[in-house]
Amino acid sequence: METVWKEVEGLSFVIKLQWFFKERWKYYVLAVSLMICVNLLATVPPKLIGNTIDHIRSGNLTSSQLNQTVLILVGLSLFLYVITFVWITTLFGNSALIEKVLRGRLLTHLTKMTPAFFQRNSTGQLMALATNDVLAIGQTAGYGVMTLVHTLVGASVVIITMVSLISYKLMLAALIPLPILVIVINKLGKSVRTRFLAAQASFGQMNDHALESISGIRVLRSYVQEDHDLTAFDKVTSDVMNKNRRVSMLNTLFQPLTTLIVGLSYSIGIGYGSYLVFHQEITLGQLISFNIYLGMLIWPMISFGEFINVLQRGSASADRLDKALKQEADIVDVAKPVSVDVPERIEMKGLSFTYPTANHPSLVNISFQLERGQTLGIVGRTGSGKSTLLKQLLRQFPVEPGKLLIAGQSIEQISLDQVKSWVAYVPQEHLLLSKSIRDNVALGKHNASPEEIARAIEMASFTQDISQMPEGLGTIVGENGVMLSGGQKQRLAIARALLINSEILLLDDSLSAVDARTESRILQHIRKERAGKTTLITTHRLSAVSHANWILVLDEGRILEEGTHEELMQFGGWYREQWERQQMEASLEE
Repeated sequence: METVWKEVEGLSFVIKLQWFFKERWKYYVLAVSLMICVNLLATVPPKLIGNTIDHIRSGNLTSSQLNQTVLILVGLSLFLYVITFVWITTLFGNSALIEKVLRGRLLTHLTKMTPAFFQRNSTGQLMALATNDVLAIGQTAGYGVMTLVHTLVGASVVIITMVSLISYKLMLAALIPLPILVIVINKLGKSVRTRFLAAQASFGQMNDHALESISGIRVLRSYVQEDHDLTAFDKVTSDVMNKNRRVSMLNTLFQPLTTLIVGLSYSIGIGYGSYLVFHQEITLGQLISFNIYLGMLIWPMISFGEFINVLQRGSASADRLDKALKQEADIVDVAKPVSVDVPERIEMKGLSFTYPTANHPSLVNISFQLERGQTLGIVGRTGSGKSTLLKQLLRQFPVEPGKLLIAGQSIEQISLDQVKSWVAYVPQEHLLLSKSIRDNVALGKHNASPEEIARAIEMASFTQDISQMPEGLGTIVGENGVMLSGGQKQRLAIARALLINSEILLLDDSLSAVDARTESRILQHIRKERAGKTTLITTHRLSAVSHANWILVLDEGRILEEGTHEELMQFGGWYREQWERQQMEASLEE
């Protein structure tokens, strides 16, 4: 029996969100108690109206009795208004709160996930979770609870009142169509769940397409593909529309079916009730009261259909959200992390690495040792593994135990927060917020003083560019820096990294969009200001690493050459060939 109940959607939904219901149970008890009170008090007016009609028919209704009845009805209406206001604000306040909490949990979870998670889950699907799915869960926790209470309590109170005050025979006859309603709604609810899941998946695909189109609008225009993209987007939106239409078609069946059943109940109630009045088994006032009570059953019946509909949506969304939140990060802290004060040395010992979705390794047997305060240059052909090597220090992917050491300790034994606190990373693809230049620079240090921000901008050779902007540091860069050139984006990202003055600076081909003279100034500032701190630079322009203490030349993930600039020039391999070619190109440009 317990297994059967666990398969019920309502219980499944409650189990998934039991942490919230346990925390807010007092508010739910208050809201439900007031709803029960409202349903109980709502049975009083029909009885008073029925009694008044009987008094009128018998001719013994007095003025004082009529005035008393009217005052009771008015006072009861005002009292019910106050109670209803309280339970609505309490119940739907919980609904808004759970949406806020779930969105916060989802975002917190996403910030802890590694790249592998985002390879499995597209941006559009994650956006659908944060919008449609969380909204559906909130509706179930608010509107769903309301409809459930109205169905169970409202119907029970009205039926008991019918039996005790009117006639049990008339009540049984009028409720004959109800079992049909239960069976039909149950089947419709299962179909709604299936179609709703398909509609949500389609909505996520539409989000993906919209994001790609908006972020790549300049590329689409440059290739004159606007019409083709619009046609493709029209197909995606049509699919979303058709799947939501299929859901809506089922939703629209709930109320007509309920109305049909209620109509049958009314017909039975009036027909059989009139028969009982003629045979003097009930009075005319009782028949009128019964029909009012029967009208009061309409909302509980509709609520039942609405509850099944909302519950199916909420349960499906809770399953989707729960599935995403249960996915664990590939990288987690060990039970007892080792404490390391300063990264005195970075060392790789035969490190190899293969991406989770790749068939071939990106790094093979990489070994080097870098003391604190030194600079490591990493060069090589495109796709040789330069960026992958830097990412090992970011702990985005699992590393072979004992292959990457910091201060003599294996990196997986050091806490994630401590490793991240040492590292400032400037990636090839810069993420800029749609805020001011000041806010973008101070992203990693919100309490930075104006002098510190100005100094970081000067080190990145970005001061002159800002002085020519209309609002200076307050200039809004647009979404992902759309208002800036490629070189300005790189220098802004470099200033952001230099501001936090980290122990380890990772520059992943971060000077490719600036000219040689600007590159030279930036590197001079970095060498001067970061004396005694470690820097790793990947680049295609060898002049950016000629000053490095040690240089690695990678080819297909392996170390092809290594040494200082002078040693590599004497070796006469790939490095010297590229250096001479780049120097010749630079002299021709001059």
